[in-house]
Amino acid sequence: MELAIILMMLLIVVALGAIKLSDGGMAFPFRRKPQLFTQVEYSFLTLIEQAVGREFRVMCRVRLNDMVAVRQSTKKKTASQALSRASSRQLDFVLVEKDTMSPVLAIDLVHNQGKEGYKTQKDWFVTGALDAAGIPHVRIKVKSGYSIEDIRECLENKLVSYRRLQQKMAQQPTLNPEPTKRPTRPIRSSRPAAA
Repeated sequence: MELAIILMMLLIVVALGAIKLSDGGMAFPFRRKPQLFTQVEYSFLTLIEQAVGREFRVMCRVRLNDMVAVRQSTKKKTASQALSRASSRQLDFVLVEKDTMSPVLAIDLVHNQGKEGYKTQKDWFVTGALDAAGIPHVRIKVKSGYSIEDIRECLENKLVSYRRLQQKMAQQPTLNPEPTKRPTRPIRSSRPAAA
């Protein structure tokens, strides 16, 4: 009888251990958030979308290392450290070209409320990485009363170099690698074949 109780308890312990190991010992204590953005982020996203119109797509919460890559000539240790730092940084909004999804402008919101605020201190690593990659970066203070024109003007001030590059590309003649040529020799003989 005692042996049966001990075996039963051992079986229960083994079963509980198997159940715990079957899901990798990981619990998923998640719930769905009621909204993806805070009210401030959502209203600002709406302003940016209206300001840029249909010219760009607006991407939200983009990691820095999704926008920049390490140069090939960089030493492995330096590259690893830079990628590690970049992966922990996030940009609030990014304007990208509609056709190529190429990053055009990074936008960060600066929120001064609260004890520490939100991105009140300029992150020199983010600014330096974006400058090195040639991507303009704008920091906009959160406040009520922004108009679409205010946001458009702020963004256009940072898009000056992008606009110049677009103008240069539009002025360059399109290069056709080979214009369509007529054959320089007959493809087949114009003389009748001799029998």
